[in-house]
Amino acid sequence: MASVRTLKRDLNYVMGDIIEAAYIHQIVNPEEDHSKSDQIVEDAITSFNGFIVKINNKEVENRGAHLKQVSKDLETEAKDLVKRVNEL
Repeated sequence: MASVRTLKRDLNYVMGDIIEAAYIHQIVNPEEDHSKSDQIVEDAITSFNGFIVKINNKEVENRGAHLKQVSKDLETEAKDLVKRVNEL
């Protein structure tokens, strides 16, 4: 079973790094429209909140399998957000 503490830590680091990358892009490119990077930040925060709810859900049938799926979903979501940051 994936450790809840480790999963929460990974979630925090990953989403924090994505948000930081979006803000760095805004600082480095002050002339550009920031709506895309702002949307990435909003999506990262929304994803973070959704994942916290999923991690804290203790009413699932198989908690170990549930947390493994959350970990996989986090990886997929993070890859999508990183791809969007790289396209800025």
